Amino acid sequence: MVASHSLKIENTPVTLRELALAKIRQAIISGYFKAGDRLVERNLCEELGVSRTVVREVIRYLEAEGLIENLPKKGPIVAVLTWEVAEQIYDIRLLLESEAAKDCATVATRDDKKNLHQKLLRIAKASRDQDDIERVEASQDFYEALFSIAKHHIAWEIVQRLNSRISRLRALTLRSPARQVAGFERMSRIYEAIEENNAQQAKEAVIQHLTEAASLAKSILTTEEK
Repeated sequence: MVASHSLKIENTPVTLRELALAKIRQAIISGYFKAGDRLVERNLCEELGVSRTVVREVIRYLEAEGLIENLPKKGPIVAVLTWEVAEQIYDIRLLLESEAAKDCATVATRDDKKNLHQKLLRIAKASRDQDDIERVEASQDFYEALFSIAKHHIAWEIVQRLNSRISRLRALTLRSPARQVAGFERMSRIYEAIEENNAQQAKEAVIQHLTEAASLAKSILTTEEK
């Protein structure tokens, strides 16, 4: 009999690169580093307390995520988020998230709904605390569960590739006083439709949520472009 063998790594440590990556990503999403800001390696090393090798790895990773651009003779800068790019992201989200919500509502069990409700409560707490980064991360967590319940795994892989830019847009609209309906209220309507197993209502709730968010993002970004 062949002896069983496990490749599982227990208690995986978080590396310096992962910590630095999370810090810089959050700094960009939150607006601490603004669009067009130069990211000077020496300064980042001093602020983070890490080596240039770590900073360079992080910059390459965030460049792949679309948060950083590397310009000739200028070096890395925070990528400028234009409405042209944002519109395409919202179009993709509208297509994938509305279908995922519809199918999630169709198949969601009592345990699935309990799981989603816990994630909704996390969004509620972050909203009360006015913690934009936590709200962004909690919203991402909610959608990941929604896609998983719907078994839209390939669609979630596509969304994940855009998640850093999606998070940046979420943070941008969350900070706007022009938001007509609170993001938590919109997410609550999505959850309520799923809780009732109302597929069409869940789909429509996502469409309403993203249509309003896209309109607000367009107003902000086109004003900045001028």
